[in-house]
Amino acid sequence: MNPQQVPKAILFDIGGVCVRSPFQAIIEYEHKHHIPSGWINYAISRSSPNGSWQRLERGEIKLDAAYFKGLNADLVNADLWKEYHIRDSGPSKKIKSLKEMAKPAQLEDPVGPKTETADSTPTKQDEGANSRAERPQDCEKQLNAGSGKKRLEDRANPTQLGDSVSFLKAEAADSTPTDQGRFVRSITDGISPDKTKGSSTQSKSSIPPLPSIDAEALFWEMMRVSREPDPYIFPALKKLKASNKFIIGALSNTVIYPPDHEYNTDRAEVRSQFDSFISSAHVGLRKPDRKIYDLAVKELDRVSKEKGGQGLKAGDIVFLDDIGENLKMGKRVGMQTIKVQLGKTWRAVEELEKVTAMDLMDAETRQSKL
Repeated sequence: MNPQQVPKAILFDIGGVCVRSPFQAIIEYEHKHHIPSGWINYAISRSSPNGSWQRLERGEIKLDAAYFKGLNADLVNADLWKEYHIRDSGPSKKIKSLKEMAKPAQLEDPVGPKTETADSTPTKQDEGANSRAERPQDCEKQLNAGSGKKRLEDRANPTQLGDSVSFLKAEAADSTPTDQGRFVRSITDGISPDKTKGSSTQSKSSIPPLPSIDAEALFWEMMRVSREPDPYIFPALKKLKASNKFIIGALSNTVIYPPDHEYNTDRAEVRSQFDSFISSAHVGLRKPDRKIYDLAVKELDRVSKEKGGQGLKAGDIVFLDDIGENLKMGKRVGMQTIKVQLGKTWRAVEELEKVTAMDLMDAETRQSKL
């Protein structure tokens, strides 16, 4: 997109963008339980593409006791634990902590589509991908409910859209993804062949025992944290919506809660701000799968035309996300992207102000970031 061109649509991730980042809960959990910084995120990301978390966000499995059992197994995978420590054995091979990974950078995001405009008729989940549009009012139940980590009993069949929480947010802002995992470096890097064997043996002998992780408690704390609207981006979102100048969409990796779960309400009215909401758990795709981005472009184009516009293309969309990998795919399909940084979300609002030519922070909010 030409820097001087005003976008026709703004596309938001949810967790870590419109609402507080669930990664804060991970950081605090690791600190409280003396777990190496970055391990949980590493275990989840290295379990991709068929780990329990990824399958839940694609809507392939239910959020029940079996899910938590699988997630716990991913978090205490002995092979990954060994890999994590061996890769970390030499100088310059220390993995960046989640805090370090959240430091300033520009661009990124993760997967799964179900879309629908606020005034459209709900479609069936088994209909074609292009028609899987979800009504914001039907999905209000995804965000904003009470707090507290509610234990889920293995009894309900999930049918409602759950909280949009993208878990794989451990990529360093300045790192480049690799096929085998963004943070894995060869243990032989910088080590001469005759020293490799000894170094590896020494690393294995110093590997500590696997930590004990309560996957269910961690999961619900992440969900609880990510219920609260972001103090900078959410007010900006509401101003953009009220202006009627842009199509407002969401592209989020989500989970599905059981029908009677308290998190199925949109208490803070986050979900109701969107003209279209693409939910991974409902369309069977997750970011950064390109298919979900293509679906987002088609959906926003449809909404534009329904509202009397001439339609739009990828270059007319500004996409905000807090994960570099997701933003890279957005940029690859032609979108303009804005990186949302953990603890510095106001910077993304400043970028939005530039591209939309709107004042999106009041004086008090602007002062609070100083």
